[in-house]
Amino acid sequence: MAQDMTLLWGSGSPPCWRVMIALEEKNLQGYNQKLLSFEKGEHKSPEVLDMNARGQLPSFKHGDVVVNESYAVCFYLESQFKSEGNQLIPDSPAEQALMYQRMFEGLSYEKLNAVIYYEWFVPEEERHDSALKRNREALATELKLWEGYLQKLSSGSHLAGQSFSLADVTVFPTVATLFRFGLSAERYPKLGEYHALLKERPGIKASWPPHWLENPEGQDALKDV
Repeated sequence: MAQDMTLLWGSGSPPCWRVMIALEEKNLQGYNQKLLSFEKGEHKSPEVLDMNARGQLPSFKHGDVVVNESYAVCFYLESQFKSEGNQLIPDSPAEQALMYQRMFEGLSYEKLNAVIYYEWFVPEEERHDSALKRNREALATELKLWEGYLQKLSSGSHLAGQSFSLADVTVFPTVATLFRFGLSAERYPKLGEYHALLKERPGIKASWPPHWLENPEGQDALKDV
């Protein structure tokens, strides 16, 4: 099955990591893969554009089927390989509803990029300290929401309850990125607990970004958020 799959990806990209976690969870190891460099602009190469007209990673192909958006790939894999590996959509209607809610709320974590990649996205002549301050405040507000969500669950829970689900597949890579960039587990203890729980999960450890393994220290851009 996996031999018919191809994944073009970038290390440390939450969208790419989501797909890799989903593949691990569905026991679909052994797929064809190619690690590309964002810094070198390889995501705009003809090889990627042939699969993904947007020139973005991940780019995923299964046989003749091309699926590029990371959430779409995760849904596709769970739908096509429902009986393989771990079930990623709960049977309980309540947990299923919460899973969908948290999955799509997870897109609000894009506020993270407006902080850690501010200088990357914004030309120097357009940068303002006040704008970065607003971005950091918006991220802090978002983090407090998620801290509150986790406080309502029992210790050791996943985002949609006791079962690991697509909510965790899609949101955890962003949570891991937050801590990679110095988020304080003392300031956000429930997020810290969630991060510590999931980073030991086999499918997540197996797909951990290779450049994070090479340089475990990370950065401190979010230490004061």
